[in-house]
Amino acid sequence: MIPAQPLPDFRSPEFLRAHVCDCMAFYHPRAIDPSGGLFHFFRDNGEVYDRHTRHLVSSTRFVFTYAMAVRSGADASHRQALSHAFDFLRRAHRDPHSGSYTWLLDWRDGKKTVLDGTQHAYGLAFVLLAHAHAFMAGLPEAHAGIAETFELLEQRFWEPDHGLYADEIRPDGVLSNYRGQNANMHLCEALLAAFDATGETRYLVRAERLADHICIRQAALADGLVWEHYRADWSVDWDYNKDDKSNIFRPWGFQPGHLTEWAKLLLLLDQRRPRADHLPRARLFFDTAMAKSWDTEHGGLFYGFAPDGSVCDSDKYFWVQAESLATAARLAQATGEARYWADYDRLWAYAWQHFVDHQHGAWWRILRADNTKISDEKSPAGKVDYHTMGACHDVLDTLGQGARRLRATT
Repeated sequence: MIPAQPLPDFRSPEFLRAHVCDCMAFYHPRAIDPSGGLFHFFRDNGEVYDRHTRHLVSSTRFVFTYAMAVRSGADASHRQALSHAFDFLRRAHRDPHSGSYTWLLDWRDGKKTVLDGTQHAYGLAFVLLAHAHAFMAGLPEAHAGIAETFELLEQRFWEPDHGLYADEIRPDGVLSNYRGQNANMHLCEALLAAFDATGETRYLVRAERLADHICIRQAALADGLVWEHYRADWSVDWDYNKDDKSNIFRPWGFQPGHLTEWAKLLLLLDQRRPRADHLPRARLFFDTAMAKSWDTEHGGLFYGFAPDGSVCDSDKYFWVQAESLATAARLAQATGEARYWADYDRLWAYAWQHFVDHQHGAWWRILRADNTKISDEKSPAGKVDYHTMGACHDVLDTLGQGARRLRATT
């Protein structure tokens, strides 16, 4: 369906709120499973094509999207759905004996079967984020889980000698030798939310430490940019997944979307702990991503570029465009430079034309370089339009129109 012309005012709070509602309407209420939790797999038209598989990342991100809806004034049905989603996270994914969270499970008739018992720091990052936002959305029962999750990460994944989190513990309890920046990036995001929710400085201090070690120390090993993959001693692993495009959580190459996400996190950190080097580094990451990955022929940002600067993955991912436009708005505000608003507008114009589904709602997930669709799977596990709705909330916050924190007592 061809989007309406002329283009809307992408900087308008009314537009941003309406777009969040349009995206949310794709999921609510069809995503709600009365037997527990929410469905995670949707085709373009909203059809659920897998009713039983539940992924920790989707379960936690649904808590986030519903929490933000509630904090933005959504109706009672969204508040009920938030409680429903949060209850499933605690009741189905969490092991009451170990405190760990199941990565992948099968849910049938109110009973779960563990499909993958691997523990991921990446998953716990979203567990922490979900608890923080659920508490800020008025769920008092979420408060205790913030510290609980932080301590779980401390015990199982924190490596004080490196000042970063390890990545994966296999079902047999063995810590993998793989180390990655992605888990640490989302833990930085979650720790900032934990600080906002509780006011406890330890979360902010840890978020700053992660940002410094990834964006300065580790970046110094990779031409000043953020590389994805490392060995157990945090030396750069230049070859990990080099020939495998199928791993969505561990792609090879420099990721423009992660560069822009880190830029956004540095700006958020600077709001809470101002420092002279945050803004220059955020600009470097964002400007590099736009310069090396913008498709001058078809528009949009490519997924990845190689160490030599060439494009190594020419697909277009929804989240890369969404995170980048949110960062452009924050840079525009922080610098006062019109060029960042221009980047914001062109990213939105591209997404509006090619990624937004103007018939059914939400965004397509992946497009080819020429912007043709790859499949009719709009929202498989992990998506739930957390990035797209989150980007709109980010911009609203930048414009001084952000969601309010609801009163929750502990």
